[in-house]
Amino acid sequence: MDKKFKRTTVTAALPYANGGVHIGHLAGVYVPADIYVRYLRLKKEDVIFIGGSDEHGVPITIRAKKEGVTPQDIVDHYHSMIKKSFEDFGISFDVYSRTTSETHNRLASDFFRKLYDEGKLVEKETEQYYDEDAHQFLADRYIVGECPHCHNPHAYGDQCEKCGSDLSPMELINPHSTISGSKPVIRKTKNWYLPLNEYQDWLKQWILEGHKEWRPNVYGQCKSWLDMDLQPRAMTRDLDWGIPVPVEGADGKVLYVWFDAPIGYISNTKELCDKEPERWGSWEKWWKDDDTRLVHFIGKDNIVFHCLIFPTMLKAHGGYILPDNVPANEFLNLENDKISTSRNWAVWLHEYLVDMPGKQDVLRYVLTANAPETKDNNFTWKDFQERNNNELVAVYGNFVNRALQLTKKYWEGRVPACGELQDVDRRAIEEFKDVKQKVENLLNNFKFRDAQFEAMNLARIGNRYITECEPWKVWKTDPKRVETILNISLQLVANLSIVFEPFLPFSSKDLRAMLNIDHFEWNQLGSTSLLEAGHQLAEPHLLFEKIEDDVIAKQLQKLEDTKKANAAASYKAKDIKPNLPFEDWEKLDIRVGHILNCEKVKKANKLLKFTLDDGSGTERTIVSGIAKYYEPEQLIGKDVLFIANLAPRKLMGIESQGMILSAENFDGSLSVTTTLDGVKPGSQVC
Repeated sequence: MDKKFKRTTVTAALPYANGGVHIGHLAGVYVPADIYVRYLRLKKEDVIFIGGSDEHGVPITIRAKKEGVTPQDIVDHYHSMIKKSFEDFGISFDVYSRTTSETHNRLASDFFRKLYDEGKLVEKETEQYYDEDAHQFLADRYIVGECPHCHNPHAYGDQCEKCGSDLSPMELINPHSTISGSKPVIRKTKNWYLPLNEYQDWLKQWILEGHKEWRPNVYGQCKSWLDMDLQPRAMTRDLDWGIPVPVEGADGKVLYVWFDAPIGYISNTKELCDKEPERWGSWEKWWKDDDTRLVHFIGKDNIVFHCLIFPTMLKAHGGYILPDNVPANEFLNLENDKISTSRNWAVWLHEYLVDMPGKQDVLRYVLTANAPETKDNNFTWKDFQERNNNELVAVYGNFVNRALQLTKKYWEGRVPACGELQDVDRRAIEEFKDVKQKVENLLNNFKFRDAQFEAMNLARIGNRYITECEPWKVWKTDPKRVETILNISLQLVANLSIVFEPFLPFSSKDLRAMLNIDHFEWNQLGSTSLLEAGHQLAEPHLLFEKIEDDVIAKQLQKLEDTKKANAAASYKAKDIKPNLPFEDWEKLDIRVGHILNCEKVKKANKLLKFTLDDGSGTERTIVSGIAKYYEPEQLIGKDVLFIANLAPRKLMGIESQGMILSAENFDGSLSVTTTLDGVKPGSQVC
């Protein structure tokens, strides 16, 4: 950024209040936003951090209907859960409010009315599906039908979750209402549109010419949209949950959630400033003063709304500043699979805080190290464990513990004086003297992953320095020399408490407590005189602890249980085949066979060769395609059902004399059928 601003308004995407917050949200939005805000605060810059819950829209009404409660019940529950999770995790919002507040309702209504009164909105009549049984127009998510692309019978009116295609309700084959189940009819309805097409030239100039410094993914997505002809976008919806459209004749219509939600940033700021005017001043200075910088932290799925639609709304209204940067992240996957709230494939923050008490900073560290800043990235529990054990414990925590414990041992926990420097001391000091500039440059450019790596380099420098100097050996011959070694080590430790403050606030606070220091300033970073000689340190303890395999195994088992539950929930028994004459059933000769031997068929991954006692006195060979589900030794000695009178056929050169009966489970696996009680081989099923 070239311009020098007096203050910064930072917003983090409003989480949708129909579920909890998961690690994808944290990595994409809230951790980087919190790092940036904490960094600005440390620099003594004027900054405000705005958050809140997005509480309108169709998914909330769907969930409410499903659970038999009101939409307000849903948002009250999840707003409280999300707010507490953020607080416990250390996301340091200055305000966390909601879009059902009275302040928001009034501000969003006034915003819309001004655009309406000034002719900035276009009134259009369109055709839309209507449920005659429920007596209401249907939003996209209230319509389900067959996808025209993959023929998934359960595609929504806006998207097919099976193939990922974006859809419109009119594209669905055999659509029906999720409310009544009836087939909807097409009726005309009137709504108000934001004419994005009229702002296209301005958007091109503002973004493509004026903000080439934006991240490539943000700039590229904006360019892709602007290279096409933008179309007017509806800013109202036919719904009964939301902010009523403040226009006569608009009964049964509410503001579109993507119109009202970003205004939540403004209304939440106003709510805070109205409560604490002596601290924050007027809300308008944070949104209407040209000396204020506006930065939106979002995920890549919100780029269009924050870079094209919301700025157009602000431009049309007039008087508001526009975003100076929108550092959107890509997506974070979980164990090589896309995070999905509908499939419960996620690591939920509120559950993590219970399962991993006191380990907020471990998750913050891992998510930042794997931040999807330029491309989609992946979270695995194994990587989580390794980064904790090999980096936080073995590098950062190890250096801190060595420095503090050696000081306790040799100087009773008091900071020794620094004596004459040797080359090894000068090299260590030289290595970390420019850490402040490096980290600042990276944070100023929203490169949080690289900035955290540079912060960790300080601990690596410290460990290397202590190892090279070997104070435990030098102590025997030159105690004065050890004073210098420990002084420099402790200065490095103090620097770590500063540089990691934006990234790991809990452990930085813990480290300052061990140093017996309340606070350091950011401008002190890089100094070798943070701790005075003679300063008494507090009792040291381990900053981080190793995470054992059983802890990780529990988390992996939780995900495995989720997979099984999803498979069971999605299983639908196959349709029963058409009736057949009883005489046809009688033609089948199904008998009990005792498995004498079982072995894999060479060069055939799916086949097992069975040797059965079928009661005839002659062994029978059957080849079955169930090798994927059983090891041969699991089946030897079992009694199974088989069809005895099928014509023999050769499989991989082996003559198979029948078919072993198996049942297909909900997850596609096969399970051989057995008898409950001891039944002699050759017994007939009747």
